Amino acid sequence: MYHRIVASRIRNVFAEINAGNWEAMISGMADRFTYRFYGHSPLSGERHTAAALRMWWQRMDILLPNPTFTVEEVIVAGPPWSTRIATRVTVRTTLPDGSPYENLFMQQISMRWARITQVHTLEDTATLQHALDALAAAGIKEARAAPITDEMASAVGV
Repeated sequence: MYHRIVASRIRNVFAEINAGNWEAMISGMADRFTYRFYGHSPLSGERHTAAALRMWWQRMDILLPNPTFTVEEVIVAGPPWSTRIATRVTVRTTLPDGSPYENLFMQQISMRWARITQVHTLEDTATLQHALDALAAAGIKEARAAPITDEMASAVGV
């Protein structure tokens, strides 16, 4: 029963994000967390603060506006004090030039007492890079920006 509740909660957070409320994801993070998006892009890197994660979502809104996340699978294991979650999710949006963007990502999530402590996101980086190249060609400077860090968020006072 616990695993079904956790899986439902994960699906609900993605539904909130689809509705434009990415704060639902941020509010589920533990006081101390790691959010790692693998690769070498403006979306990659590691964050440990809500402020940096908020900046990351703001950049997502610029690069991949109004995304739709379709949760394909959620696997939950472990007790409430050491829960492990695996997701397979498809993200879709329309790029500024009108072309469709679709990519698959997987996440390994760790949760302790209903708070997310770690998120590791693996996405098809070739597909993402193709979209970023198109965005850069359209003049969107964030498509070539450095990854967002905790230090960057502190510097701008978010």
